[in-house]
Amino acid sequence: MATDTDKTADQAPTDQAEETDRAILVVPADALVIVPIHNAVLFPRMILPLTIARQPAILAAQQAVKSGSEVGIVLQPNAEIDEPGPDDLFQIGTVATILRYVTLPDSSHVIVCQGEQRFRVVEYLPNYPFPVARIVRIEEPEDADSEIEARAIRLRERAGEVLQYQSQVSPELLAAVRNITPAGALADLVASVSEFKPIDRQRVLEALNLAQRLDIVLDCLLQRLEVLRLSREIDERAKANIDQHQREYLLRERLRSIQNELGEGDAANAQEIESLRQAIADAQMPEEVATQAGKELRRLQHMADGSAEYSQLRTYLDWLLELPWREPEPDRIEIAAARKILDDDHFGLEQVKKRIVEFLAVRKLKPDGHGPILCFVGPPGVGKTSLGQSIARALGRKFVRASLGGVHDEAEIRGHRRTYIGALPGNIIQAIRKAGSRGCVMMLDEIDKLGHGVQGDPSAALLEVLDPEQNNSFRDNYLALPFDLSRMLFITTANILDGIPGPLRDRMEIIELPGYTQEEKLEIARRYLLARQIDQNGLQPGQIAFEDAALQAIIRDYTREAGVRSLERQIGAVCRRAAVSIAEGTMPSMHVDEGALAGILGPSRYDNEVALRTGLAGVATGLAWTPAGGDILFIEASRTAGEGRLILTGQLGEVMKESAQAALTLVKTRAASLGIDAGRFEKTDVHVHVPAGAIPKDGPSAGVAMFIALASLFADLPVRQDTAMTGEISLRGLVLPVGGIKDKVLAAMRAGITRVLLPARNRRDLEEVPAAAKAHLQFIFLDKVDDAVRQAMPARAAE
Repeated sequence: MATDTDKTADQAPTDQAEETDRAILVVPADALVIVPIHNAVLFPRMILPLTIARQPAILAAQQAVKSGSEVGIVLQPNAEIDEPGPDDLFQIGTVATILRYVTLPDSSHVIVCQGEQRFRVVEYLPNYPFPVARIVRIEEPEDADSEIEARAIRLRERAGEVLQYQSQVSPELLAAVRNITPAGALADLVASVSEFKPIDRQRVLEALNLAQRLDIVLDCLLQRLEVLRLSREIDERAKANIDQHQREYLLRERLRSIQNELGEGDAANAQEIESLRQAIADAQMPEEVATQAGKELRRLQHMADGSAEYSQLRTYLDWLLELPWREPEPDRIEIAAARKILDDDHFGLEQVKKRIVEFLAVRKLKPDGHGPILCFVGPPGVGKTSLGQSIARALGRKFVRASLGGVHDEAEIRGHRRTYIGALPGNIIQAIRKAGSRGCVMMLDEIDKLGHGVQGDPSAALLEVLDPEQNNSFRDNYLALPFDLSRMLFITTANILDGIPGPLRDRMEIIELPGYTQEEKLEIARRYLLARQIDQNGLQPGQIAFEDAALQAIIRDYTREAGVRSLERQIGAVCRRAAVSIAEGTMPSMHVDEGALAGILGPSRYDNEVALRTGLAGVATGLAWTPAGGDILFIEASRTAGEGRLILTGQLGEVMKESAQAALTLVKTRAASLGIDAGRFEKTDVHVHVPAGAIPKDGPSAGVAMFIALASLFADLPVRQDTAMTGEISLRGLVLPVGGIKDKVLAAMRAGITRVLLPARNRRDLEEVPAAAKAHLQFIFLDKVDDAVRQAMPARAAE
């Protein structure tokens, strides 16, 4: 018999089902047939139906039924393994008796098992078509400790609470939990009937120490109890909300029926209210906003359509619904693409574009960070607004512009309260509504031209808007609700910094945009202005052609500005003349050269003023800074017989008048070194005039030019025509630094100057000067006014 059995076991793997049907395999007395189960744990004294689907488990169950022997029920943690090995099963299981074996119509197998005793696997035996293992049975410990009894009492209480939360729990089960005496059996029963995870039940099965087993069951029960409590609270809240909605619906339907009976019902109005209610639900508003919108909608529902308050309330709800409350989409930033966009849209401005690329790179690496508020400062026409549009394109965001020029009422920023007739939100909220996204790029244009009146200070209202730490709850007076501006990107523009209040300037990073050189203007005209004006005037690219010499002549003789707006207007005038000729049929196309400009644009508007005005003694060329960029400034001095008076004309400011007085005093103190008879000052009246008298002028930077003009006047020596100068002077003869060097240098180059005298302490400012200007101009640095005399008056230096 033993030999046959061994032979049958060796042949079993070749045809498992056939061998099992023919013979019952012999299992040693100290071994058990193991049935792996992956989704349940059987405890001693418990009856549990188990579904088996894998072939080894089916063969093992059939072997136990045929032999009438017990089986070992063991948990398999990984259900993906079809034929688990020893390492794929837990080592502690339950000895069980199969009470019933059922094959269902869908070919699945179910065994009803009764747990008998815990066991530990010693080793698995080979050459069986199903798992067989030698085991050691584990005896149940006895209750012999007051601590065990205390834990058991606590467990009964918690188990009763958990079972009451679970659905379909019979009273008999509750009674069994309350009346069962052995503590180990109590722990096994509670773990079996509670909704524990299989791995937690396995932990209970493996806890051979009784106190440890009770603690594990208590911990799992407490976690389960907390989950069940939260779940019941959520269900109760949901049920209460549903009941409230049903109640409101029924009351609303009754009210509508009553209004119809009274002849006051309006189906259109009811439909409108319902559409507004649905729109509020779909708008994804914050809780506070949605609550306020629902409150206002209920007020609107009980108002007559013809009342004034109905119209105001409906407008308010429309504003709430049209504002973008949803979370904006994340930025799509590609640094290489951003560089290309900036290069395609703007020529030059290398330092500015470099800073913008840095800004975008930081934004990409830290999307939730609060970057600086960029403020583009520069003369008109240099591309401040278009830079903001390029940033929006690089970020993949919408662009919107809000003009602040001339705004003098705080309500223009924060909005008017709804108590006023015709009240509206402020410019910020209006611009966001226009953009349709609260993650747009908003340009606050002309921030230096904010006004200040009796209605408040708009710049103070902007402090909150431009502060990333505060604007996440910006409150417009009209909405009277918080609106999150922290995801928006604000960019501001200005012509001068002096008009921006200090606290507001402190919130922004200043990026200065210089004026363009003639070479840059020529390239901008080629790349952008020509194509735009040809399209705007209805021409085709082949119907008009500009020579480079013609464009250079327009830049040199018909415009003198830091930007390119006037240049584009002149190009547009030429294109309009071509459009007239082509429309009349007098010519199919036009070729524009330098000689044709006088017939189209008229005579040259700008002459070489430097050559005309600087050939006489007493005339010097200075450099000035204006909000429109740099400019040249002529200082003219004349003397007549008199009593030593100083006359100043040209609408000079107080600082510039003081510079003229200091320059005259300095010339008197240096009369000997300049070869001037000191007695001439007492018998001479000096008249200093700065042309363009209709334009106010002020500042200390004309001090060097005034000193050279007066020295030239009294020494009867002319100043070099190719030289311009800037710098403040002191009574000790020192040349002090001034601002606006970059703009002044570009103005000198536009005017045909080749030599520029600058204070020595302004040497570092040349880093910002374009390379084309550095190549065109010769820079001479001054420490004292004596250096200026040697460079500007070569005849005096030769003596």
